[in-house]
Amino acid sequence: MRTEDDLDGILKIATKRPFDELLQVTGKLREQAFGTAIETCMIVNAKSGLCSHNCAFCSQSVHHNSQVTTYPLFETQKLVADAEAAANCGAMHFGIVTGGATVSQQELAQIAEAVSIVSQSGSIKMCASLGKLDHDSLAMLKKAGLTRYHHNLETSETFYPTICNTQSWQERYETVRRAIDAKLEVCSGALFGLGESWEDRANLAICLKGLGVTSVPLNFLHAHPGTPLANHKPLPAEEALRIIALFRLLMPETSLRICGGRPKILAEQQVRMFDAGANALMTGHYLTTHGITPDSDRQMIEQLNLVWV
Repeated sequence: MRTEDDLDGILKIATKRPFDELLQVTGKLREQAFGTAIETCMIVNAKSGLCSHNCAFCSQSVHHNSQVTTYPLFETQKLVADAEAAANCGAMHFGIVTGGATVSQQELAQIAEAVSIVSQSGSIKMCASLGKLDHDSLAMLKKAGLTRYHHNLETSETFYPTICNTQSWQERYETVRRAIDAKLEVCSGALFGLGESWEDRANLAICLKGLGVTSVPLNFLHAHPGTPLANHKPLPAEEALRIIALFRLLMPETSLRICGGRPKILAEQQVRMFDAGANALMTGHYLTTHGITPDSDRQMIEQLNLVWV
């Protein structure tokens, strides 16, 4: 466990050290842990909209007037086809993501069927992000062949009530704990640019490290019209890169995956995310926003003398 002085020192390094010097440190940490490999994943927004939670950033919430497209869960054949398409793009992981607080037992069975079909083919590792699930549901997915469960904590426990009051941070935490107890790998991270402090960011990193989360997705707010944060000022690219660096300093051996908001927030500075400490990224589209094509991401990775895996 880090002392308060240790944390203050790391925060000072992440926020105050000259930018290029900081990235020299974090780039070396990334290389020591992962070499030149950059792990990639893709997702499908398999069920969109009508979420009962009121997360201030989310365009899929029924509480907001974002006018996002809504639709029911994709058929099994569609989920399988999308997974195979991701495999053909060379992604290592494919995630089935559903909007909403959780899924019904019928939906869970349908997703498990798709996971089983793809897992048996061995073409790609299967992940899922289905909201709050109990132990039996997670065990069912594990038995079907699910490799990893995704459930973000979003921000620190103290800041979380600022952005959502229909579900507690502790409920999110317990879902992550149940996934770990079910012997699944867990992908759990955060969304930055909500108004949180640097201390909030650091405390979340320490929490995730203590949980033993193996993959940490780092997202940056891409404000959606119709949400309470629609007019929120976007993070500067350098601040976003310093956030990645902070997580690498605090989690030197954990996979850090850059996901939502990458095209808008990092823009032309994307090439520096690996120096900041990232060793993984989500390629292709996100949930309700466009991402970057796998071909473009592969070209970027190869031009940096890194290896797409």
